[in-house]
Amino acid sequence: MAVNLLKRLTKREPDDRLFEDLCRDIGPEKVSRDGASQLLYSRDGSTFPGGVPGVICSPETTDQVISCVKAANRYNRSFVPRGAGTGLAGGAVPCDAPIVISTTKMNAILEIDLDKQFAWVQPGVVNLDLTKALKGSGFHFAPDPSSQQSCTIGGNVANNSGGPHCLAYGVTNAHVLAVEVVLPDGTLVLLGDTSEHTSGYDLRGAFVGGEGTLGVATCIAVRLTPDPPSIRTLLLDFMDVEDAAQTVSAIIASGIVPAAIEMMDQRIVNVVENFVNVGYPTDAAAVLIVEVDGLEDGVKLEVEAIEEIAVNHGARSVRVASSEEEREQIWKGRKSAFGAVAQVKPGYYLHDTVIPRTKLVEVLRNVYQIADKYELIVMNVFHAGDGNLHPLLIFDPEEQGIMERVFSAGEEIVQASIDAGGVLSGEHGIGLEKKGFMEKFFTQDDLEAQRLLKKAFDPDERANPFKVLPSGASCSEVNHLKQLPDGTWI
Repeated sequence: MAVNLLKRLTKREPDDRLFEDLCRDIGPEKVSRDGASQLLYSRDGSTFPGGVPGVICSPETTDQVISCVKAANRYNRSFVPRGAGTGLAGGAVPCDAPIVISTTKMNAILEIDLDKQFAWVQPGVVNLDLTKALKGSGFHFAPDPSSQQSCTIGGNVANNSGGPHCLAYGVTNAHVLAVEVVLPDGTLVLLGDTSEHTSGYDLRGAFVGGEGTLGVATCIAVRLTPDPPSIRTLLLDFMDVEDAAQTVSAIIASGIVPAAIEMMDQRIVNVVENFVNVGYPTDAAAVLIVEVDGLEDGVKLEVEAIEEIAVNHGARSVRVASSEEEREQIWKGRKSAFGAVAQVKPGYYLHDTVIPRTKLVEVLRNVYQIADKYELIVMNVFHAGDGNLHPLLIFDPEEQGIMERVFSAGEEIVQASIDAGGVLSGEHGIGLEKKGFMEKFFTQDDLEAQRLLKKAFDPDERANPFKVLPSGASCSEVNHLKQLPDGTWI
């Protein structure tokens, strides 16, 4: 795959004619290539060094997206679909000086059908904005990533994002009925159907989580989830991290599947409490946020059972939110965690592996040991109910040699998760970050099957190159190439 991409670099047309064509096709106000724009679109929310974007496009309609993709084909260029840029695996970092197709201006909620419980939205709709639009209707959009206030539904589809409530409600794939997609050759197709009774291959399921390597989503039919009649949110605190981890397993083993179980260790609890002052116990070694929902009588019984399990496993206290305001405060702390760490150091590196719940204690112990080995601060805040770890390695990017230590520690954390029977990602995707681990996790036959799927959608390898699948060249190697005045790349 990398060989074909590198060959194309020496043959593609210069940017001038491409820029002029795109200005003509979608409007000059939607096309840019100035230095400020290139800097802005050179990276995403990850710690990876920025790439080199080519022409940057901000289409507002499906037809304009088609024009962008067809221009990429005419000029022998690759393209990168991009949402809000909140991704943490380098999935939107531009490699191969591509056309960047930003969908943030495609932000309309096109249709809400409460009777059939779905909505058609454009990919640039911000996740939380959809739920706000549904407020009072009795429905909501269930996936709720921590970046919910800024991430887009198109980005959620690309990475098959989750969030705290995916424990009971499932990740994005479970909430997408159909996707209108511009394929890499410019063809417009509809994958899936709102009727939920489509026949044939589930290409919708293949596209969700494709990280922009299979095409560009231009319209998405999402499932709407009824609001539960009763919700209770509990804050449990422990003087031992292992007691908290064992409580998580015990709750699930009891037959209770809460809407969410989140865990935060003492370091992150302290910085969050200092940041937003929501009443977290700062002397606790760990806290759990447990939320249950459903019918009132059932919720009451589950709260009582969870309280008993927690106390039996060493919980120092159990606090049940007595009002919606208190519930929102508890969640505000969890949702503010990543921003709060800037009080300690200006940078963080966040991983996203998933491990069996029964291995939480073992892997958490390994994470702390790995951080100590590399003399790094680690803070743990994660979706404990489904074993989706989010260890944050906190650092100052200006410190000499720090990135080598950070990335080495990150690699060991991923390997420790694999060794414990875990998987590479729960919701952030593979992107650039974990593609080097794909061969550690998948067999060559597995990877070849994935390459064949990619090739079926994208035979010319134009869509988001150098991501997900292992290749012989890296994004950084490609981005070191220079363009001569005659358009040749060296």
